[in-house]
Amino acid sequence: MFSSDKSNDIYTTFNAIGVATSYVMLSASIWLAPVNLSTKGFWAMGIFMLTLSLVNLVKYRLDGRASDDRLNQLEAAKNEKILEEYVVDKSE
Repeated sequence: MFSSDKSNDIYTTFNAIGVATSYVMLSASIWLAPVNLSTKGFWAMGIFMLTLSLVNLVKYRLDGRASDDRLNQLEAAKNEKILEEYVVDKSE
């Protein structure tokens, strides 16, 4: 079976190809749209800003999740130390 890193690489590559294909198709549809150039530029800016917003959203959600995981690990280690000290004190 695939290792975790290899599997992630495959999914990441597949998604990157999908995003690139979507942008190419979207660019072609904007280019061929029967509107003036300023409208096309406005649409392109909107798409660019939406992309930036989505990247930031994902980044901050991942950062928040990583922070929560670190806090949970610290809390678990603290609880384990408290329990260990309690058990050692009671057995003496």
